[in-house]
Formats: sequence, structure tokens, C-alpha cells
Amino acid sequence: MNELKNSVAEYARRLHARGWVANHDGNVSARVDGGKYLCTPTATSKADITAESLLVVDEGGARVSGRGRPFSEIGLHLAIYRQRADVQAVVHAHPPTATGFASAGLALDQPFIAEAVVSLGPSVPLVPFGAPGDGAVQQLTPFCAGYDAVLIAGNGVFAWGRDVAEAYLRLELVEHLARIALVARQLGGVRPLPPAVLPALLEARRKAGLGLAAGTVTTSGTSPGVTIAVPTPPADKKPVVVACAPPPPGATVEVYERPKADLATVIREEIARALRDR
Repeated sequence: MNELKNSVAEYARRLHARGWVANHDGNVSARVDGGKYLCTPTATSKADITAESLLVVDEGGARVSGRGRPFSEIGLHLAIYRQRADVQAVVHAHPPTATGFASAGLALDQPFIAEAVVSLGPSVPLVPFGAPGDGAVQQLTPFCAGYDAVLIAGNGVFAWGRDVAEAYLRLELVEHLARIALVARQLGGVRPLPPAVLPALLEARRKAGLGLAAGTVTTSGTSPGVTIAVPTPPADKKPVVVACAPPPPGATVEVYERPKADLATVIREEIARALRDR
């Protein structure tokens, strides 16, 4: 628990250091055992967060331990945890460029950087504005299963992952993409990646242990939408997971070993294979 507390506090302070939160903005949470969640307190600058200042809340958002009060957006974090058993941490902030897109009603819905497709999927959607509380939760819930980061109209960016570092890095990438997209718009507009390379990028995403659940991903925007089918494994084939140890006897999963090559190499190989097979 101490290591997790230190991680939550460290990344909360990073949000402030990067200029992605001001005043009492933003929040960070992490899943702990027994249906409990570690979270930052409300009414506290993220610059001042320490491991000792964190709270533990239950599945209803009520404080179990710690001083202070849980932040008002805890319901949004809990909605993500309910929808995603794989998620262990959620980060919310207001990075200026990405939040500017959300405030303008614009999604990052066109895949235009290959590495970002592997890390986040083909798009970062815009969640419609919902009144604080149940209204906001209802708007966010349909997006939790299919995405790892979202823009929320009138709010900012939410990102989640297998640990606090991954959630933070995903939020960082959303802001980076927004800055690139803003410059591209000034130079004539974002030009999406060729649709032919997207299946290869999604396969690289799967091989890296980052793939979306089976289904269909549709990207939309000012240009024609692109629909990518993410195949469902055959019934007789074990689902593939990334793990740091061999599966136990009788396990219903097959462990995929991460390639020794760096991610850029994997992406290049998958794109080359896709174009070769056209």
C-alpha cells in the first residue's frame, strides 16, 4: 500500500508541475484490495499532495480512512472501475490544449500518428457534457469499455490504465496529440493515416498487450469514417494476455511474450506486412 500511495501522490504532483491542473483541479485514484480505492482529497492543490494526505473510499465513494473529503468526481472514477476490471488507476486533469478541444466540442477522432494508434487506439472520443453527478456518470459509462482515454465536454481529460504511470502517460499522450492536431489545423487540417495501415497498428497494439476488446472500432470526424473490425478469438482458442509469469496449470489464457524489439520496430513490421498483403 505504501508504494501505491507514493505513486498516486507523485503523479498528482506531476500534474501540477506540468501545468495540467490549477487551484484544486484534477484527481487521481487507484484500485486497492477489498473493493476499496485510494484517491486524492478534494480542496487540495495537487502540488501539495503527499502519501499521508490520501484517502481510501469504498465502492459507493464514501470515505473509509484518511482526513478530508473525497473529490466530487469520484463517481466518474468508480464508473470506469465498474466497467473495466483490468483498470487499476484513473487520472483526470485539464491539460490546456486537449481541454480546449473538449471545450470546443471537438474529439481527437482521426488516427494521424501511428505510435498513438498503438498506444491509445484509433481515436480519443468526446464524451457529451453531463450535469455533475449522475448525469456525468451516465454520459461517460458507454465509453469506458472501448477506450483508454476520453475528452469530456466542459471538463477535461480522463485516462485510465493498469497502474498510475500508464494512466498518466496516456493522459500525457492525449495532450501531445491535441497540440499536434492544433498545429495541423493551422496548416490546413489533419490528414488521417491511410486506412490500410490501421489493422496492422491495431494488431501491434494487441501484441503489446494494449488491444481493445473484440468488436468494431469506428472513427469519425470531418472526413469519411473508418471502420476497423477487431476480430473475436475462435471459441476453441484461448484469449491471449500479457503476463510476467507462466500461466498456472489449467489456465484459460495463453501468455504472450512481449517482443524484444522496441515498439517502433513492431509498428514498422506490422505496417509493412499489411501493405505487402494488400
